[in-house]
Amino acid sequence: MAGNANGLPTLGRVKLTDLIASEGLPSDTYKLSVSTLSQSLAQYSAAIIQLPASDGALLRCCLESARPYFTQRPSYPSADMIHINDSREWCKTSGYSADPQLWQESYDYRPGLTSTEPNNDIELPPAGLADIFVLLGKAARDILDAISFYLNLRSCAFTEILDSVPLRNREISSSVLSVGCHARPSFQGGQHHNLTTREDGQLVMFSDHEHQVDKSFITLIKSDKAGLHIRDFNGRWVVVDGDLGPQEAIVYPGLALYHATAGYVSPALHRTDIGNLHGNVYGRCSLSFKLMPKSMTSLDCSEMRAAGHGVEAQFQLPVSVDDFMQRSHSLDQLFNRNSFTSFGFPTAQDGP
Repeated sequence: MAGNANGLPTLGRVKLTDLIASEGLPSDTYKLSVSTLSQSLAQYSAAIIQLPASDGALLRCCLESARPYFTQRPSYPSADMIHINDSREWCKTSGYSADPQLWQESYDYRPGLTSTEPNNDIELPPAGLADIFVLLGKAARDILDAISFYLNLRSCAFTEILDSVPLRNREISSSVLSVGCHARPSFQGGQHHNLTTREDGQLVMFSDHEHQVDKSFITLIKSDKAGLHIRDFNGRWVVVDGDLGPQEAIVYPGLALYHATAGYVSPALHRTDIGNLHGNVYGRCSLSFKLMPKSMTSLDCSEMRAAGHGVEAQFQLPVSVDDFMQRSHSLDQLFNRNSFTSFGFPTAQDGP
């Protein structure tokens, strides 16, 4: 069973329950769901994941509690709260921080580092973070396994460079759940440092530093308002969250997966429209879970070689995860490559 040669007309939409692997031969439903997911990632660098209804209710509760959490913050953060893309701290972020350049605030929940006990502050963090970390973490791993299946890698191919489940004594999670707030009117950030452009007849506005690529394996994101743009295979910017149901989220790949698959899975280049928030007192709130490789390990392409895929020279040598996270990456090199659009399932997987 191969991917649709004609491509998908819109972003692929897949039920998470259909991506959960089981013992024995893969079902037709599983193969179809994996193919839809992978084709969507190849064409749009993103896909829509449908979560169970109970999970959707939990996400909505957290987003609703995020609005008053950020609204009661000061208009401008203190110096120790300002974090502007410090790659050295990639696995140490926890609690509240702000990036005025991006007009963005966030609260990072990182098990093993973020305290779940009340502190002396009068503020309370957004609700349900521990439960959401668990459900999105499991979802991200199921999606990663589905991509591994599509590339004919062995099951759980990346387990050795992911966090232990559960975390062991004194371990700190490399993966992180972030509650974000973009363009809160009362936050004196980057209001006067925006770029305005016209797309499909509509005026949209982005931050000066709008083009971003996550360094995760997988990112899952759910927002309370549309505005996430991701560049597709043809170089067009597509609004990927404009038609989401209450229990649906966006998934897109990051740089760690790009490197671990020898460039076969391209990372998503994304930006956020902040021009449709006029009259909104809260800004744009979002939940994002980033499945990260753990510190003190290495990214290599041994799994790809074992599956018979060609590995180019730039991916031949293992790279330390910590070095990988702290180095800059050329976008020109990343987005002038072939993705895994043409890959199909091996005949042996179709059963006897």
